[in-house]
Amino acid sequence: MTADSLVAFAESLADAARPAAMRWFRTGLAVEDKADDSPVTMADRGVEQLMRQMINASFPDHGILGEEHGREGVDRDLVWVLDPIDGTRAFIAGVPMFGSLIALVEQGRPKVGVIEMPALGERFVGHAGHPTTADGRPCRTRDCGGLGNAILTTTSPEVFSGDSLEAFARLAGAVKHRRYGLDCYGYALVALGCIDLVMECNLQPYDYMALVPVIEGAGGVITDWQGNPLGLDSPGEVLAAATPALHRAALDAIGRG
Repeated sequence: MTADSLVAFAESLADAARPAAMRWFRTGLAVEDKADDSPVTMADRGVEQLMRQMINASFPDHGILGEEHGREGVDRDLVWVLDPIDGTRAFIAGVPMFGSLIALVEQGRPKVGVIEMPALGERFVGHAGHPTTADGRPCRTRDCGGLGNAILTTTSPEVFSGDSLEAFARLAGAVKHRRYGLDCYGYALVALGCIDLVMECNLQPYDYMALVPVIEGAGGVITDWQGNPLGLDSPGEVLAAATPALHRAALDAIGRG
């Protein structure tokens, strides 16, 4: 199967995820707490199950790693990494900043990434070696001119503690503006040229693998806090920046580069 057809299939997963998620949005559905105290709903499980069924039907030799239904053949060369509803807390609160994240990983490296925003009707598609698109049109990061002019986002400062909180505080203190509560949409806005930096921790591969092709294809940089490429075994600390220079400055600010 060609690379373009794999991208088209990833978009077909997003096509299916959008109405499946919206079926449950703002309906007052029941919420359960998982072992790590994070919330989960029928929507999370149902959307992922739908995408897994599509993958198994079309690519039975591909692996799958999903947030809700676990690992299946993740030692294979091609693995789909799925977060059916990234931002479940936003979803259950009726806030439209949740997304579906879809990645295709080849030998540990993300090659295709989709950020699908069902309630906003927006989609960002990254494909290694190609420009990132926002609703089918190429998009680019911006150059804000340095940390002192930058806009930084993270889902919530509450995710940081101890040394990680100190590192975040250093970066937050060096930028011009800070915005919170965007979940995966913050990364989409970096690719769109609206936000300059995202810093997060305690993430899992399904939280970040889809973001890599989107950020890189728009001209940005996304790594862990040591500047290393993100993979399935990364520690979960993520730093995304609109330009290489801004990324280096951010690494210096958090004291991890």
